[in-house]
Amino acid sequence: MDKKISDKVISRLTLYHCILSDFINENIEFISSKQLAVRLNVDDSQVRKDISLLNNTGKSRVGYIVKELKASIEKTLGFKKEKKAFIIGAGNLGSALAKYDNFTNYGLNILALFDTDKNKIGKIVNGKKILDINNLHEFAQNNNADIAILTVPREFAQKTAEFLVNAGIKYIWNFTPVVLEVPQEVQVWNENLMGNLLQFTYNI
Repeated sequence: MDKKISDKVISRLTLYHCILSDFINENIEFISSKQLAVRLNVDDSQVRKDISLLNNTGKSRVGYIVKELKASIEKTLGFKKEKKAFIIGAGNLGSALAKYDNFTNYGLNILALFDTDKNKIGKIVNGKKILDINNLHEFAQNNNADIAILTVPREFAQKTAEFLVNAGIKYIWNFTPVVLEVPQEVQVWNENLMGNLLQFTYNI
């Protein structure tokens, strides 16, 4: 990306992308900033400001060409750049993520799952094999994979994170309800499911 884009803008751009995909499926050629704004309940000027970061100009009184705007978002956010990952924890959540095929549309290639349960090791989930976690280091090196998706029970989260760090993993997508302690050079993205739920239901 040529410009530094904030996390909030990236989040909105991914939502614009979803709307644009719907428009393409409906064979709609143009979309306005107002249409995007109404769909997401944000200000029209915010949408235009976000899109200005994509170097996509649009047309006066017509709007943006849907396919071109979608392609601009994909290029800016690196959808086409393959990112290799694996899932740690082949339980309900880990298996559900392995079955989510749309990750490939965003460049995320989940290669395998890892677990300690001997009853799970060797089984296949959506074409992805469940491997013994003791083989993780070798697997990661051989496949140039450096993103770990962490879905283990909370009591094992920190210990597993330390194991991942020792295996040379630099990026952890953390689905556990634990704030992990990792070295500064390791990046952690916390998927705060309970926090998102409470934000949604706070005023209900």
